[in-house]
Amino acid sequence: MAVETTSVRAITVRCQFCEAWNRIDSEKVADGPKCGKCAKPILLERPVTLTDDTFTRTLNESDVPVFVDFYADWCGPCRMMAPAVDALAAHVQGKALIAKLNTDHSSRTAGGFNIRGIPTSIVFQNGKEVARQSGAMPLEGLKQLLNRAGVAV
Repeated sequence: MAVETTSVRAITVRCQFCEAWNRIDSEKVADGPKCGKCAKPILLERPVTLTDDTFTRTLNESDVPVFVDFYADWCGPCRMMAPAVDALAAHVQGKALIAKLNTDHSSRTAGGFNIRGIPTSIVFQNGKEVARQSGAMPLEGLKQLLNRAGVAV
């Protein structure tokens, strides 16, 4: 009798409370995952904050596509788009990881991706850029960007 094996698609994030790294089964995101070290909730129904220190590991070790909103607090179009990014995170839980990177606080990463205007949204798969769009977009535009990257939303 053959044993069926399933491939676990993991999301890798750092706990916002204790900074421990966690690998979460993407199919269990809706169950409310908790940090393996401090047991506080890891909230993936909202965008995860990335920094210069967490960006590369999160992208390279997550098996699902990672959508990154490159933004700045002072940017009006970024603030207008923020509710759509929040809604996208709630909508695609487990299918993709939605993240935000403040270009003022993480200029090394932003510069490495040649971010010239904000907001800029980039979708990564296996650590590689697969889709990019600059400028504020409504929720439907964000979903279309994920669709271009192969995520059915």
